[in-house]
Amino acid sequence: MRMANIPFGTTNWGAVEPTTHKGETGVATWRTRQFGDIRVRMVEYSPGYMSDHWCEKGHILFCVEGELHTDLEDGRSFTLKPGMSYQVADGGEPHRSRTATGAQLFIVD
Repeated sequence: MRMANIPFGTTNWGAVEPTTHKGETGVATWRTRQFGDIRVRMVEYSPGYMSDHWCEKGHILFCVEGELHTDLEDGRSFTLKPGMSYQVADGGEPHRSRTATGAQLFIVD
């Protein structure tokens, strides 16, 4: 990832217009900023959320609140709690997320 031509700025995430994305169950609420090719999001998953697809996009994901379970298509599973993160490359291991209790995430991709 190359970060170029991004002037210094701050983001008040509460002022960023939310968009809602339905999962297989539950909903994800995204607050998104785009900086050139870099997408930065604050994402909230509702309790009971499960992604409706296997994702192959690369991310750096930080768990702010709650608990997130990420399953890889090869059968491995990982749990993030607040203060934990994961990273995966574009075209890397297909993954999908779920949460029983809800989660708030900060994602760069």
